[in-house]
Amino acid sequence: MKAAWVNDIHLEFLDERSITEFFDELKATDADCILVGGDIGQANTVCDHLRNMELSLQCPVYFVLGNHDFYHGSIADVRTSITRLVSSSGLLRWLSISGIVKLTAKTCLIGHDGWGDGRYGDFHGSEVVLNDFLFIQELSGLPKNALLTKLQRLGEEAGRHFQTLLPQALDMCDHIVVLTHVPPFLEAAWYHGRYCDDNWLPFFSCKAVGEVLKDTMLRYVHKRMTVLCGHTHSGGSSQISANLTSFTGPARYGHPRIQRLFEWE
Repeated sequence: MKAAWVNDIHLEFLDERSITEFFDELKATDADCILVGGDIGQANTVCDHLRNMELSLQCPVYFVLGNHDFYHGSIADVRTSITRLVSSSGLLRWLSISGIVKLTAKTCLIGHDGWGDGRYGDFHGSEVVLNDFLFIQELSGLPKNALLTKLQRLGEEAGRHFQTLLPQALDMCDHIVVLTHVPPFLEAAWYHGRYCDDNWLPFFSCKAVGEVLKDTMLRYVHKRMTVLCGHTHSGGSSQISANLTSFTGPARYGHPRIQRLFEWE
C-alpha cells in the first residue's frame, strides 16, 4: 500500500491550471490512496475541491478538515455539506465520521479534524487573534471565556472520537496511522523551526487528542502509531514515545506540496 500525504494545500489560493498541475503531481506518485490533512479550501469551496480531487485522482481520498475549511461559513453547515458529499461518493472518506479504515493486514487509518483547544500555553495572556474568530460563525464575537469553552468542547469532541476508535483499531492492526489537522502534542507544534511558545500554543495544539493518543499507546506497548498533522505551516518530526511518532507537515500559501510517500505492508 502506497499513500501520499498532503496537508494545508489551501486550494483557494490557486488558479485552475495550478490545481490541475498539483493533482497531476499527485497522480504521478502512483499512490494507492491520498491522505489530506485539512485546510483544503473554505466553506463555500471545500466540497467542490474535494469533488474535483476525486474526479481527477480516481483513487480513495481520506481526509480531515482544517479551520480554514470553515472560513466564511459555519462549522455546522460545512459538516452537513461534507456529510452529504461523502455519502454519495465512492472514493471520498471524511475520517471524522467514517470510522476505521483498514489499509493493509497490519496497518489501519483513523482520523479527526481536531481543533486548537486552548489547553496548552497561556490562552488568557495570549495576544493572538486568529481569523477563525472573525470568519467562523460559531467562534465570531465570543468573549474570551466563552471562546475558550467552545474551543475546549471542539477539542474534547475530537478526543472522544479517538478514545472510541483506538481500542478497536489496535485490536485489528499492529500499526495505527492517525490523520488530524492540529498537532496533538507540544512536541509536534512546530512554528518557524522551533516549538511554539505560550502565545501560540493555545491555538496550535489539541491537548485533548494528544492525551488520548499517548495514554492509549502506553497501554499497547507492542503496537505502533504514526501521527500526521499540520496547521502550523512549519514542519518537524517528534518521537513522542518509543512506539509513537509524529510528523508535522510544512506548508506555504499558494504552493501545495506532497509531504511524504508512505509504503505500508
